[in-house]
Amino acid sequence: MSTGYSQPLYILPFDHRSSFVSGMFGWSGVLKPEQTAQITAAKRVIYDGFSAAVDDGVDPHKAGILVDEHFGADILRDAKHGGIITCAPVEKSGQDEFDFEFGEDFERHIEAFAPNFCKVLVRYNPEGDAAVNHRQSSRLRRLSEALVGSPSRFMFELLVPATSSQLDAVAGNAQAYDRKLRPALMLRAISELQDAGVEPDVWKVEGLESRDDCARIVAMARRGGRESVGCIVLGRGESEQHVRAWLATAAGVPGFIGFAVGRTTFWDSLISLRDGTIDRPAAVAEIARRYRSWVALFEKAKNAAGASVADA
Repeated sequence: MSTGYSQPLYILPFDHRSSFVSGMFGWSGVLKPEQTAQITAAKRVIYDGFSAAVDDGVDPHKAGILVDEHFGADILRDAKHGGIITCAPVEKSGQDEFDFEFGEDFERHIEAFAPNFCKVLVRYNPEGDAAVNHRQSSRLRRLSEALVGSPSRFMFELLVPATSSQLDAVAGNAQAYDRKLRPALMLRAISELQDAGVEPDVWKVEGLESRDDCARIVAMARRGGRESVGCIVLGRGESEQHVRAWLATAAGVPGFIGFAVGRTTFWDSLISLRDGTIDRPAAVAEIARRYRSWVALFEKAKNAAGASVADA
């Protein structure tokens, strides 16, 4: 069973790979060296924004980055050298079914970088394809067991995409699915994965509108002796309004220790930089501002919830 992680954790994730190649730059196929260099440079802009936020007062013991080895190896090394919390993905990018980025060689790559957290992104719907869910669980259990005794903890990013029948049940309304069906499906997914021997230290989950739903997620993540397991909220590339609401709701629930908000933090700035409507220093400054704003919002909401409990 995992040892868990319950300290504050404010992550800026930019481990996106396929979405950078196709979504940011519109490329496909095998990248040319100059294209790889362009993506690497874009990720350095994000990292510089993160570093500026830390220089401006974000607690470096709570701040962390999530970046991939392919485009961000030097960033991972620099952050680790600087004492910043590092997270690295181990999944193949852009796939509906989880598999290891480096196949049978995945453990060697983890050891080479020794990030504080190994992260997986997994699409798992309990009412989805049972064979796919079983294959994913088996691979994830292997990773979970490989990390026991390792310097790297286990971060699990859980996405629960709707099945076609689930969408039909809410007349195709994705927001209604998020509100009415997804919370219970998230609970079932966590339970099934735990029962399959998958033991994350941190669950990175989609935002929830209800404080009660957040509390139920924590209770499931911490059931059966897992009291130190933490939960963080992911941004899912949503609008700033959505992200702010999700963070404010989760921050007041004990067990939610932070967030991992990526595209909402940096995407617009990088697009503007790509298009030449802003310069690099402006992009860095805006990324830093947005990241700082998430930290301030989360801590304010958490402190307010603590004060209201104390006054009760």
